[in-house]
Amino acid sequence: MERRDYYEILGVEHSAPDEEVKKSYRKLAMQFHPDRNPGDKQAEEKFKEAAEAYEVLRDPEKRKIYDRYGHEGINGTGFRGFSGFDDIFTNFSDIFEDVFGFTGARTRTRSAVRQGADLRYDLKISFMNAVKGTSTQIELEKFERCKECAGTGAASGTQPEACSRCGGRGSVTQSSGFFTISTTCPQCRGAGRVIKNPCKACYGTGKAKTRKAVSLKIPAGVETGSRLRLRGEGEEGDFGGPSGDLYVFIHVEPHEFFERDGYDVLCQIPISVTQAALGATIEVPTIDNKESVKIPKGTQSGKIFRLKGKGVAHLKGIGRGDHVVQVLVKIPTNLTKKQEELLREFARLTGESAS
Repeated sequence: MERRDYYEILGVEHSAPDEEVKKSYRKLAMQFHPDRNPGDKQAEEKFKEAAEAYEVLRDPEKRKIYDRYGHEGINGTGFRGFSGFDDIFTNFSDIFEDVFGFTGARTRTRSAVRQGADLRYDLKISFMNAVKGTSTQIELEKFERCKECAGTGAASGTQPEACSRCGGRGSVTQSSGFFTISTTCPQCRGAGRVIKNPCKACYGTGKAKTRKAVSLKIPAGVETGSRLRLRGEGEEGDFGGPSGDLYVFIHVEPHEFFERDGYDVLCQIPISVTQAALGATIEVPTIDNKESVKIPKGTQSGKIFRLKGKGVAHLKGIGRGDHVVQVLVKIPTNLTKKQEELLREFARLTGESAS
């Protein structure tokens, strides 16, 4: 008998995205599941047919081969159709957990091993440490493997015992019509072991709260909102699972003189009326040292001067921003009698009126 097109079986177009393929299969699996159609051979065949189609179309490589060569191409890869009910829960555990509320034993056993939680630490640093980079140490409290029981959770001189309910497998089997279903053991919750004499230091959890110092290298160029990730410095995992990560969020304190705009550093420098009018060379502080800036004759208040490459280093290590100087002409307020006379003479020569 000629085999039907997999896309036709699932009722989707050849261009259908993965999520649509999965959604269609989920619907068919619910409709033709043997537990919902006891004794219906036709429903069982449709269930197998849909499972076979999904097993191919869910795999990008198999789908690519099938789209190009059809059933013959898939057969050439060693695929021989429906893999059988024993493997269906392993292959499609995501589908069956969504649809029927259970999954395969292997998936449940794996889920007992859990990665530890990620941690957050908020760190205040100075403006100069942010733009120049620095190394520091932070202290935080977190759960790590208990030293008293070496992470077993059992009191000294004892060991965890195999769960009597599941025999240490972490799962129990139940018959449900057509299938034998493996579910998480309710007694040990998938761990496969029970602790009769818990460790007094960690109360049987295998983890205890400790205070730890962590070395931290802050790269030049960070700013408020920058986030540093330290892999494995989070909480200890469960049942041998990997530790989580530590995320350090940077908060930069303001500087009394400098401001920042991206990778540029900004500052304002006051100059006198005579410097603005006659021109001058002034020294300007930067994040590295002092730089000379030439003020041309006739400079107006608010004029911007740019020192190329004297700003903040880029986080990716490519170049630096600029140091931007804005000059503000400072008007004298306490003139001597001689200074007033000279200014009045200047006003007379320029035709300006003065009180």
